[in-house]
Amino acid sequence: QVQLVESGGGLVQPGGSLRLSCAASRIIVSNNGMGWYRQAPGKERELVARITNSGSTNYADSVKGRFTISRDNAKNTVYLQMNSLKFEDTAVYYCNAGLYRTAYGVRPGDYWGQGTQVTVSS
Repeated sequence: QVQLVESGGGLVQPGGSLRLSCAASRIIVSNNGMGWYRQAPGKERELVARITNSGSTNYADSVKGRFTISRDNAKNTVYLQMNSLKFEDTAVYYCNAGLYRTAYGVRPGDYWGQGTQVTVSS
């Protein structure tokens, strides 16, 4: 059974940084599209960043220049480095495996982590 285990969330002040990790088992991150979604209270889940099996990356406009997605193939782990955090980045962040592109945009894969809370507050 595929497992994605996120870690690294927490409370941070505006302007601060956090690094989220997504450790995968029974799925090879370098062979799959991997991504980070987030869901804030009262809002729909949105794709924040993704990395394809070839290593290409894409970001939501709201996080471009502040967030970086990467992976460590040896550790089979995907990361999300978040810098210059803002109040509006507060959300539960989810790791997803198996993202794929359709004619209508990127769709999430079947596998989700349990989520990790990120709270930006002064």
